Amino acid sequence: MLVQIIRFLFVTIGAVVGYELAINVIHTPSGLPGIILYIIIGCGVGYIIGSLVGKRLDRVMEWLDSAIQKMPGFDLFVAVLGLVIGLFIAWLVSIPFSSIPNQLVKLFLKIFIFVVLGFLGLRLSLYKKEDFRALFHSFGSIKMPLTSSKGHHTNEKVLDTSVIIDGRIADICRTGFVEGRLNVPRFILRELQGIADSEDGLKRNRGRRGLDVLRLLQKEPKAEIHIDDRDYPEIADVDAKLVQFSKELGAIVLTNDYNLNKVAELQGVKVLNINELANALKPVVLPGEEMSVLVLREGKEIGQGVGYLDDGTMIVVDGGKKHVGSEVEVVVTSVLQTPAGKMIFTKLKSLEANSA
Repeated sequence: MLVQIIRFLFVTIGAVVGYELAINVIHTPSGLPGIILYIIIGCGVGYIIGSLVGKRLDRVMEWLDSAIQKMPGFDLFVAVLGLVIGLFIAWLVSIPFSSIPNQLVKLFLKIFIFVVLGFLGLRLSLYKKEDFRALFHSFGSIKMPLTSSKGHHTNEKVLDTSVIIDGRIADICRTGFVEGRLNVPRFILRELQGIADSEDGLKRNRGRRGLDVLRLLQKEPKAEIHIDDRDYPEIADVDAKLVQFSKELGAIVLTNDYNLNKVAELQGVKVLNINELANALKPVVLPGEEMSVLVLREGKEIGQGVGYLDDGTMIVVDGGKKHVGSEVEVVVTSVLQTPAGKMIFTKLKSLEANSA
């Protein structure tokens, strides 16, 4: 429908321009037939241009509709406010151009001024949305979530490459434990694409898994995914770009990368590590508790066997080497927490009974 309206508008403009050319510019000597010819030519040119502009504008409107649906309410409010301010300034700037005698030149200048200043007002307002948020909150007219004492906005999260490839973030979002918008910078997408196009089979599979996880998140009703086009050409390292992006956004970084975790915290950016969350959710095991474990292989020390809980926690069984492939009853002797995870040391229940 939009394409037809734009096409009709340009055909009408083309007819008027053709008429004006025939009467006031070319002064065609052919009379009425010459005027009609120029009107027909103007309509034809208007039809072609209108079709091209209409199709392009239709695609832009579809993209805009999709972007508005994904945009948080406060961001939309700030964008509209910036647009109105930009158009008002454009109206003030265009007043002196009203004295230009050529109507066509005056029209195009005014359109150019309104488009440029309106766009600038919209973009600048979105860049400074946190300043608007603080301003509104200071007046008390609009209740908006504030940034934390360290400058992090509690509802803004940034996903890094490692946490996307890991995939557990999709399960966490499905449970509803993650609140707010999940931001994925465009340079993270490019890194994922580069991994997915790698000649190494393992890297290629990891990259494709990351892209699949992003598609799942976009379809997840409890997750709000936002692709941000901001980039920092002067910064070569992707992790450094991610930290800078998070600082500008006042967001929290979601990651599995231990090094990124430390670098971000040193620069005042809050980090949520999915591995730390997984370790915190593992069941608590105390010395003296009994459990059943399947001994899967030999341990590093003499006589030891190794098994695992369902969550991947390693269990070291003292004297379990003879029982590889069998399920045995064990008693917990100690629990060791390491940066890589938790290790549970046990000994066979039969040995515990004999020693007693």
